[in-house]
Amino acid sequence: MRTKKVNFYPGLKGVLPFGLDDIVCGVDEAGRGPLAGPVFAAAVILDPAFPIDGLRDSKKLSEARRDELAPLIKTHALAWAIAECSHAEIDSINILQATMLAMRRAVEALATMPTVALIDGNRCPVMAVRSVAIIEGDDKVHAISAASILAKTARDAALVALHHVYPQYGFDQHKGYATALHLERLREHGPCPVHRRSYAPVRELMQGDLL
Repeated sequence: MRTKKVNFYPGLKGVLPFGLDDIVCGVDEAGRGPLAGPVFAAAVILDPAFPIDGLRDSKKLSEARRDELAPLIKTHALAWAIAECSHAEIDSINILQATMLAMRRAVEALATMPTVALIDGNRCPVMAVRSVAIIEGDDKVHAISAASILAKTARDAALVALHHVYPQYGFDQHKGYATALHLERLREHGPCPVHRRSYAPVRELMQGDLL
């Protein structure tokens, strides 16, 4: 039986930025905006023999659908890896550099080393593997979509775990983002150890300013 041919790059037009012999991984991050917790990144090399239906930008999927797809990606991908940069690293080197570092860590953690990495966005981390930035790549390249889903589900799980340590902030509900509930709890309880001190709402609160 012939395997159905799947276009893994539905959003890329014209000449692809790599060759047919390249080992391609997709890379994406989750958690640049929140006021607390780490930033995550994932890298995925998909297996053409096992296409996964429904891959797209994780932000456009429901939480339930992301939770369905994540184990399928881990089961059927040729290789996958998830990495993170802590809140302390974010405060030390800034969120952009921390995101780039998490992406590099994810690629370097792959069991199979790719020859090219397709990165969601307009910047690439500095690493040994050749990389190509793809704007809105999480909806154009299936491997980036898969990485987006793994990074998002891993970070959500990490914030649920943090909720059990710091239940007063409601991390299980807002995942660290600057929602009205989160800001209210910040004003009430002050920052906890995993809040990002370099982010304005946290920094201003620590300085005694109103949020």
